[in-house]
Amino acid sequence: MKFFIDTANLAEIQEAHALGILDGVTTNPSLIAKEGIHGEEAIRNHYKAICDIVHDNVSAEVIATDLKGMIKEAEELAKIDDKIVVKIPMIQEGVKAIKYLSSEGLNTNCTLVFTAGQALLAAKAGATYVSPFIGRLDDVASDGLALIEQIVHIFHQYNFTTAVLAASVRHPMHLIQCAEIGVDVATCPLKVITDLLHHPLTDKGLAKFLSDHKGTHA
Repeated sequence: MKFFIDTANLAEIQEAHALGILDGVTTNPSLIAKEGIHGEEAIRNHYKAICDIVHDNVSAEVIATDLKGMIKEAEELAKIDDKIVVKIPMIQEGVKAIKYLSSEGLNTNCTLVFTAGQALLAAKAGATYVSPFIGRLDDVASDGLALIEQIVHIFHQYNFTTAVLAASVRHPMHLIQCAEIGVDVATCPLKVITDLLHHPLTDKGLAKFLSDHKGTHA
């Protein structure tokens, strides 16, 4: 399973890269705004800065919701760097845009997916990634992980090349459960990944080793 981090913060991206676990980055307009970045040129420059850190797979989202506008924005985003994956919303015009962009060889990430039917449409249109949102479904008393499992099963049944990218991952158990299900990618805040490092018995064991070592050199 690949690990993407869901952020536009360069320091977090650099830290994930330094850990050696970073396979890509997902962003959205809210994450860009959170970093205080405004204006078309500044946003493009920021995407380029992210691409300069990571090896591949930087999702950048279109703002337009009409077909012509989405295609125009997607083509402009793709010019920033070969690593750019264009995020397209799961709407009717978005599926049309995915079909066109995939036929032109551009990588796409269909975002805001909340049903298996939506994922199926995106895959048939040729999306590179489809992003079902686990946490947001959990927030409305739906089973996000059950949806992920359903999509993975359907895609395997028909040998779709579209990768399942689990999004809105909130905590380490989401990550472990996604790995058990067999998703291709999980994207989450860096903290969710670094929380996998910690266990009280690890801390206790290390403290004991260090204490015993100190005693042998007293």
